[in-house]
Amino acid sequence: MTQPKLMKGSVPSILDTIGDTPIVKLNHVTEGIESEIYVKVEYLNPAGSMKDRVGLNIINDAEKRGMLGPGGTIIEATSGNTGAGLAMVAAIRGYKCIFVMPDKMSAEKVDALRAYGAKVVICPTAVEPSDPRSYYSVARRLVEETPGAYYANQYHNPANPEAHFLSTGPEIFEQTQGDFDVFVSGMGTGGTLSGSGRYLKEKMPNLTIVGVDPIGSLYYEYVKTGRMTKAFSYYVEGIGEDFLPSTMNLDILDDVVQVDDKECFMMTRDLVRKEGIFCGGSCGAAVMGAIKYAKQLKEPRRILVLLPDNAQKYLSKIFNDDWMRSNGFMDEEDATGTVAHILTGKPRQVLTIQRDATIRNAIGMMKEHGISQIPVLDESGRHCGLVSEIDLLNYLVENPKSVESSIADLVEGNYATVTPHTRIQLLRNIFNDAKVVLVIENDELKGLLTKIDLIDFIADQPLSKG
Repeated sequence: MTQPKLMKGSVPSILDTIGDTPIVKLNHVTEGIESEIYVKVEYLNPAGSMKDRVGLNIINDAEKRGMLGPGGTIIEATSGNTGAGLAMVAAIRGYKCIFVMPDKMSAEKVDALRAYGAKVVICPTAVEPSDPRSYYSVARRLVEETPGAYYANQYHNPANPEAHFLSTGPEIFEQTQGDFDVFVSGMGTGGTLSGSGRYLKEKMPNLTIVGVDPIGSLYYEYVKTGRMTKAFSYYVEGIGEDFLPSTMNLDILDDVVQVDDKECFMMTRDLVRKEGIFCGGSCGAAVMGAIKYAKQLKEPRRILVLLPDNAQKYLSKIFNDDWMRSNGFMDEEDATGTVAHILTGKPRQVLTIQRDATIRNAIGMMKEHGISQIPVLDESGRHCGLVSEIDLLNYLVENPKSVESSIADLVEGNYATVTPHTRIQLLRNIFNDAKVVLVIENDELKGLLTKIDLIDFIADQPLSKG
């Protein structure tokens, strides 16, 4: 039977509207910055995010390989956007969906997935990825228990970065003809950076690719030092990880910038109110990261930032003044201050040791200064971890005659990194997971804080009246 011709100006299905999103120059939130910053507005995809591209490509790939057939069930661990992209395609092609989400995600994201007819399972956020309660583990279990299930597995599915290599990257190059210098994106599954970045680097070998990572995620430290530090909880959704997805190609990165929850959320609100760009929290993070990067540059450059999703999914959080206040993000003046206040209140030399120093050197420094851990610097002068007294003790018990050995093998990553601008309220939460905090600004070590430093600072504050 001959298919009837489509009406002029129409497309066969909503899936044919994925892509062709605009690039817009920022004008107000970038005042005072010499570099030009542009944003690719991915929330104008039909299901509201760049993950529409990923959802379509993952399902197309699964169908081609015979892994997903009629009546099948798609299962995925998602922060919401990938789920929406998958659910939109599934609605048209007749698949069922089960999505597993961490409990920090907004109610709007959960409701949106259920609107597509998907089943949503909520899991605790503050557990290790290997914990059977984590949303990764629960998703895998559901795959095993569900007949005809297909695990989309965006964290390890090559079809994720491939979607951006086939779609987003070529689209950006066609739109711009390569007329920009820096590409900036949040760091999540790695699909955008790895796929778009690979395509753009092939076309533009001199392009600089910058990732943006929230404080609490492990990417920043891993990129800078090669060490896996412990991840801890944060509020911004859709970026950052507590493990390394195989879909993330870190080799393609030229730099990484760290942002915190408050600056992400305040920038998100500014993008809506000052630029009219109705975007979500990870968009604020990406733009904030681009602005921080731009401020470090010695000469102006054109920077293109990818904005993943829209504000609709965060109305009860980022755009709700009560929620923002209750979580300490809208205080005009943070009552407890920032990390910079602690460092200013107790000025002291930042003691460090070189990675090629001996165990005897480390012991001598600890004894002289009465400290129990020392930041370690690599050959370039950048911090690469810590050496602590307990590690020295354990090593010498096993190797009592090795006091002249290098400390290199004893350097460990049980610490978190913050900036001088990190709020003390957040620092309290960080110390639930990390025993030591390194204060870093522009890759320079500014200080080391322990729990007793925070206790001393809070105890010295004058009591409030009333």
